[in-house]
Parts: sequence; C-alpha cells; structure tokens
Amino acid sequence: MSSAQPAPTYYVIFATVAVLVLKAVNEEVTEPYMDEPFHVPQVQAYCEGDYWAWDPKITTPPGLYVVSLILKKIFMLKCNLSMLRLTPLLALLALPIVLTPLVAYHKRERPPPSLATPLLEAVILASFPVGWFFGFLYYTEVPSLVAVISTVVLALEGKHWLAASIGLVSCTFRQNNIVWVLYAYALSQVLYLRFRRGLPNEKPPSKLHDPLALEAAPADLIQSVLSAPRVLSDVLANFVPYALVLAAFGAFVVWNGGIVLGDKANHVPALHVPQLYYFVGFATGFGWPALVSGSGGIPALGRDVYARMFGNRRYLRPTSILRSAESNHPAETQPSPA
Repeated sequence: MSSAQPAPTYYVIFATVAVLVLKAVNEEVTEPYMDEPFHVPQVQAYCEGDYWAWDPKITTPPGLYVVSLILKKIFMLKCNLSMLRLTPLLALLALPIVLTPLVAYHKRERPPPSLATPLLEAVILASFPVGWFFGFLYYTEVPSLVAVISTVVLALEGKHWLAASIGLVSCTFRQNNIVWVLYAYALSQVLYLRFRRGLPNEKPPSKLHDPLALEAAPADLIQSVLSAPRVLSDVLANFVPYALVLAAFGAFVVWNGGIVLGDKANHVPALHVPQLYYFVGFATGFGWPALVSGSGGIPALGRDVYARMFGNRRYLRPTSILRSAESNHPAETQPSPA
C-alpha cells in the first residue's frame, strides 16, 4: 500500500492496541502514578463541584480537568482513575487524525476524504514512544499535543480565527504553548509569502527574502530583516486573532505573577544548555534510520556533514575564528590542593 493512500487497517490496529494497553495499565497500575497523585485529586474535586479547590503543587492550567468534566457529563463517566485515563487515550486516538492533514500538506498531497482513514505516516508518528507512553496516564501531554497540531494545521489552511481559538485552548493545557501558537501564525505567513502569486497584469506582490537554511549566508539574515517592512502590511491582518491570544496570555502572566502556575519555587525558568545535547542525542537515536537511508547511505551522509562544516570558506571561517578564540583564552586550571 502506498503511504499516500488511506490506511484504515493500520489505524484500527493502532486503536485496538491502544485500548488493550490502557486495559493492561489499569489492571497493573491501580494507584496514581508519577504526577497523577496531583492531577487525579484535583479533577475529582471538580467532579464533586468544588471548583475553587486548587493544589498549589500543580503547575499547569486546568484544561485537562475541564475536558474530563465534559466527557463525564456527556458519557456519564465516573471520576475514578480508570475512567479519567480515558481522556488522554481519546486524545491519543485523535492524534493520527490531526496529524494526517499536516503530513499531507508537507508531502503536497490531498488528505484522505474521511477522518477514519488517516495516513500510515500519521499512525506511525502517533506511535512515537514518548507520546504513546503518556497516552495512558492522566497527564496533559497528549491532549496538549493534539491541540497544538490542530492549531498549526488550521493556521496553514488560513483559518486563523479558528486556529487562534484552538491555540487558546492549548494554552489551558500548558501555558508555554503560547510559543507554538505564535509559531503556527509565523509558519503560515512565511509559507503564504513564499508561494503567493500576483494576478495577471498586476504588479508582482512584495517578497520576503527567505533563502533555504542550508544555502543561507550571514548577509541573508540582514536582507531578510530589511525585506520584512515590505510585507508587514500583508500579514498584520491575520495576526489579529493571535494578538488576542497573546494579550490573554499577558494578562495571565500579570495576574499570576509569572509564567509558572503553582509551585514557582521549584519551577524557575532558566537556560538549560545540556537540554540541547539531550535533544540531539534523542533525535539521533530515533532518527538514524532516516539519516542513513538517504541516497548514498552512511558514506554520503558523512561527506555531506563534512561539507557543511568544512567544505567552503563560509563554514570554515566561523569555525576557525572560534578555535582561534579558544586558543587565545585557554581554560583556567584550578590549583591542586596542598
């Protein structure tokens, strides 16, 4: 089967395995696990009508609890641990569906006509181990991910008011999703400016200087900044709904006294450089099949990496400057203890 064709069989298998895994988790993990001891009592208080109760150790907004309350009202579910874990499971089942139009967009293909037939790539992406793991615990991760991806897809489709609305919902799962809301807007506008065409017999529209990253030089950054004012008026109108979300987020930060909700003392935002190394190692560990399966295999990959780092003066000069700076300022050594 071509990856571009609908894959209902794969999705049925995905959904069946997910349901069976949740059943096994509920049978084996009968007590709240990891952060569930904080989330479960909080939503159970809401289920009892105590909407003013709040555990100060919780650092995320109550969007997850609101979704569980809605499901409780619609399907008459109980607020015990097993039923509450249905909320992230339903989000996990929705993940291939919301991923499908995003995958189809980047492949320049039409998405399947039915929501029940997500693309095979979307099913595979939804099986990513980190997302899969949290799909069976009462956590915000998977519902938040579904909301963020929906925001990006709707923004790419030009449905900016709806995208901003879903983006606002995503911020009720995790407040730092405001970054992804603004990313959705920026991505949609960069692609709009890149691919838009003028009408016949009319002056061509202004362009944003937007070279490919692998072909860009430092001077291209300056040209991009200088070209931005020419296209600013073309993208400001679409920013209005996102500006309202940004204003709401700003009001929250002022009211809350910071981004972190709840346990601020143990959740201080800070630059964490080792996180970049964790990400590179993690991405390489899971992405090596794609890296080595390109044309030419591992030898071609090695030559490509070498060429990008040392293959011409543009890459070699910054490297030489950095190495020269390091040699001129050697690290200080600590004296040996007496």
